Amino acid sequence: MLKRVLCLSAFAVVLAVFASGLNAGGDKKKDKKDDPKYNTDTFVPTADEVIEKMFEMGKVTKKDFIFDLGCGDNRICYMAAKKFGCRGVGIETNPVRIREAMDMFDKYNKDGAISYSEVKLPMVETRHGDALECKDLGDATVVVMYMFPAFMELWFPYAEKHLKPGTRILSHDYSWDRDAHPHMWKETAVATVKSASRDNHKVIMWVVPEKTKK
Repeated sequence: MLKRVLCLSAFAVVLAVFASGLNAGGDKKKDKKDDPKYNTDTFVPTADEVIEKMFEMGKVTKKDFIFDLGCGDNRICYMAAKKFGCRGVGIETNPVRIREAMDMFDKYNKDGAISYSEVKLPMVETRHGDALECKDLGDATVVVMYMFPAFMELWFPYAEKHLKPGTRILSHDYSWDRDAHPHMWKETAVATVKSASRDNHKVIMWVVPEKTKK
């Protein structure tokens, strides 16, 4: 019970800080310098079948640390924690989605199995923040996303700089345009997945290569 209270308290702090930022001085922030570089209210939950294919292609294990960029309700990280016992961080700009992540915590942690990892850190963390400004992205061993190509192309230089060789990147449906940006990594695997909603989901995977000496 105490663990659940602590986790929910952490969510409350995140929401309180976010709300104060929104409301200070009126309904809109006067200072836009901290606004995300890329933001969209579009949210389409990733089908379970697609998530399972991501796990399969990425060969996710207990040793992995998953970062979900534009995580929505953070269901992917919760599913990974429940299935594999690995840690996950979801990053999201929309406070409505963060509140939904609280519901996901209740759904996936009924048995208390994913409250804390063996190193006494939360197994699943939901952050309000800019996925293009993630300071600890280099800790990831797996990155998942369902983001438009415009975001992915903005994110690539950051990924190139911070991700470790061998990190697996898995995207639902979208990729960057290598015709326009031939220096961007070539996918290592592509799969088509059928779900209840449609039969042509794509899962694209890249593996971060070794850094080349300049």
